[in-house]
Amino acid sequence: MSAAAALAAAVALAGCGSTTYFAGRALPPSGLLNRVLIAVQNPSVFSKGALEIVDAYYDIRSSYDTKIPGFSLAGFGGALPTTIQNMPEEQLGAVYGSGDGSLTLANYATEKTTGTVSHLNGPSSSIFITRNGSYVFAASQLANVLTVVDQADGSAYPLNLPGVYRVSVNPGGSMALAFVQNSNYVYYPRRLTAAQTVSYSGGPSTWPKAAVDCEPQNAPGWCLFQAQSPDHVDSTGNYYGAPLNFDRPVKAVFSSDGSTAYVLSCGPECGGSTASVSELPVAPMIFLTGQQSGLLPCNSAPCANGNAKPMVNIPIPGGASNALVHTNIMYVVGQKLMPDGFFGGYLTRVDLTANAIVPATSSSPNPVSISDGVPGGMSRMIEADDNTLWIGMQQCTNGERYNHNLPYGCLTMFNTSTNTVNMLEPYLGDATGIAAVTGLHKIYAAIGGQVYIYATKDGSALDNQYVTVTGTAYDVAYMDAVTDTNNTVY
Repeated sequence: MSAAAALAAAVALAGCGSTTYFAGRALPPSGLLNRVLIAVQNPSVFSKGALEIVDAYYDIRSSYDTKIPGFSLAGFGGALPTTIQNMPEEQLGAVYGSGDGSLTLANYATEKTTGTVSHLNGPSSSIFITRNGSYVFAASQLANVLTVVDQADGSAYPLNLPGVYRVSVNPGGSMALAFVQNSNYVYYPRRLTAAQTVSYSGGPSTWPKAAVDCEPQNAPGWCLFQAQSPDHVDSTGNYYGAPLNFDRPVKAVFSSDGSTAYVLSCGPECGGSTASVSELPVAPMIFLTGQQSGLLPCNSAPCANGNAKPMVNIPIPGGASNALVHTNIMYVVGQKLMPDGFFGGYLTRVDLTANAIVPATSSSPNPVSISDGVPGGMSRMIEADDNTLWIGMQQCTNGERYNHNLPYGCLTMFNTSTNTVNMLEPYLGDATGIAAVTGLHKIYAAIGGQVYIYATKDGSALDNQYVTVTGTAYDVAYMDAVTDTNNTVY
């Protein structure tokens, strides 16, 4: 059904008492069925941030009949919005404001904000909320703590972890991983039972061996653990041993079935030696009480505990600072240190069934050169229509392509059916946000502070004159996507 026909049907149904359009979702007040949300910084001298909505079917900011000149998500008061965590299945979004450290919750059904998350410890260099809204995990680098906001009991737990700067949360909202800058280790939080709270209330000497902090120390509700090899077991039944060794880990992505966390080590682009992907089972690190099972792996065979297996590490020749999993293929992007000292952007395909790099052929190289970007920086990745994968980089003028007068830009379109780069978009500035408008064969992108539209069939630029914004567009999200997987990886 076309968007125009869908809108007409929705209006007709509304007249008959129905207020839903698809999957039981509420018809929004705007009446728009294909909405893209734009995070805008400094839209006016009176505001540091706004959340604007545009009609992604007609690519206009007004209603299709021009009676309403523009739409926005009402009630937003955050400063300098930077990221939109898009959760269309729940009809929710979470917008982080870098200007004031706020995390604002947005209701897509009512097109209004529903307040901000309390108890955050200042600015967050990385922040996620679970899809059920129960838990928030924030890397508060300036405060040197991993902040856990437990909405279930209305409390916050600042877990001490100097240098923490990234956090990854699994789609099921049951496990989180924390990463420390310039470190080779990984950490995970765990919610405590009432019995554990009593047992661990005597200070560090009473904590499990792998715990690095439990808060509050006189009656802890959460503990932070270092991921360690299960070589020994302590009196509480927790396994511990040598820390699991990575090479400047920066984030984790998760398998399609949710059972495995793939830890990305960025290696040379972060001051280490070898970029890689390492597999960790999710079950031993689940933070929900009483739901943990199994063991973490050990660093290398033979494992001291016979029930543990060595950790699987897959070297990535093109660098590894971001990734996206599609069934059994992982698309890993990173910056490779070149012989001349500059970094070059690459995409590497990994076969997760074989735990190996997909063999290259004459027609399908692997890795493949893409847009350059800041080493170790968080790029943006999203799948879209027509078997396309879109990758956005920042600071692409500092890389190999620019310094050797080669074609360069910050946005790459990769075809996953032919495994080739179809388009390297011309340089327009940093690519800070991408939204896949699925079913309509287009993407929206925030590049250089403005909104652009591209066709997924051939990468051509579409007319964007009616969706440009006043201020700096920094992120975009497709509010009416079918699933939560339509979310820019950041």
